[in-house]
Amino acid sequence: MNLQTLRAKVKSAEIDTVIVAFPDVFGRLMGKRFTGSYFVDSAAEHGTHACNYLLTVDIEMEPMTGFELANWEKGFGDFEMRPDLKTLRMLPWQEGAALIICDFHHHDGKVVAESPRAVLQRQVDVVARRRFVCNIASELEFFLFNSSYHDAFAANYRDLEPSSDYRVDYQIMQPTRDEPLFRSIRNMMGEAGVPIESSKGEWGRGQHEINFPYADPIGIADMHVLFKQGVKEIAAQHGRSVTFMAKPSMTEPGNSCHIHTSLWKGQANAFWDQKNRNGSKLFRQFLGGLIKYSRELSYFFAPTVNAYKRYQSGSWAPTKMAWAYDNRTVGFRVVGQDKSFRIENRMPGADANPYLAFAATLVAGLAGIDEQLDCGDRYEGNAYVDPKLAALPVSLHEAAELLDRSKLARKTFGDEVIDFYAHTARLEAKAFDNAVTDWEKKRYFERI
Repeated sequence: MNLQTLRAKVKSAEIDTVIVAFPDVFGRLMGKRFTGSYFVDSAAEHGTHACNYLLTVDIEMEPMTGFELANWEKGFGDFEMRPDLKTLRMLPWQEGAALIICDFHHHDGKVVAESPRAVLQRQVDVVARRRFVCNIASELEFFLFNSSYHDAFAANYRDLEPSSDYRVDYQIMQPTRDEPLFRSIRNMMGEAGVPIESSKGEWGRGQHEINFPYADPIGIADMHVLFKQGVKEIAAQHGRSVTFMAKPSMTEPGNSCHIHTSLWKGQANAFWDQKNRNGSKLFRQFLGGLIKYSRELSYFFAPTVNAYKRYQSGSWAPTKMAWAYDNRTVGFRVVGQDKSFRIENRMPGADANPYLAFAATLVAGLAGIDEQLDCGDRYEGNAYVDPKLAALPVSLHEAAELLDRSKLARKTFGDEVIDFYAHTARLEAKAFDNAVTDWEKKRYFERI
């Protein structure tokens, strides 16, 4: 939808509210609701403002200390929110509402480099300067429960009833129970400019997967965060709840966010060697970079304490740094042929911020091209049980230290960005360290 169309819809009273939003460090959409008339007459051109603390709060909205970007000493001023008119769309599940995504800018006009959308845009620009186009897509998994969000909160998220009675991977029958909800999701997302390829049951009880077609990284990341927000809102309208936690239960599989990537020149997939009908030298270099550097960039794929509990042997989530053709035990699965030939990064969980995860994918892959790395021989066998393979980090603490020490990250993202996200990671890890869990009470209350 363009601005002219929005003006007409506001005039006809079809739209009366415009949500002006930006993605925060957790991948949440934050912002304001404007009346439709005020947005088209003023905010569309001049933008708006938001407190700069929004990039330095924890998930509970508590202002955190130790950031150079925004702090009490500087008085927590404002950032400018500049609407990206390309992102304007209707929200069919919210009556009379449209949404637009903004970029953060300082008062001097400079982009806020630490904001997730800017982090990704910088890497997309690098790709463009090399005369490539990146095509990327994300798969999202989530669990659906028969409780509302309020009831789940009131129950302390215990004993929630999953939407299916047994594992429903690829099954058609039991997911039909929830087809009214999923039909709404597929159709409404399409109307909102978030095209859906398919939905299916997954390996966990009540677990489902949604696939998007590939597109440019910024466009897919925008659709990704809107999808997560929209699915929660649509589920709530049906009296249900969903979670994108990476590992909501140790007795169920985790929620992944597999990222499919390829580089193109014109109409040709640069990862594909048409003559040899195999992966090109560029593909091998890009994949070599992913294998070498993804471990030190793992915070961008796994940004929460919970994310590292997803990496369990035999769980469909990877635990080792290896690649193979169509092998789901490795971190990097290579699939397709010709135009569909691509790398599937299986490291990210559904809790990943797509802007940061996509940016890290590009940084690692482009480093492999620059250094003329090679991905080595494809792995054959069960990577879960191979002790010779390098393991993924086991905790957010470890990931934060790896990111902070990464020379590649500091060179490509910039010191201010890495200092910001390493500090964000450490604060989240510290918050968990300072919490007393149910596991501790159950284990120690009487018997220690």
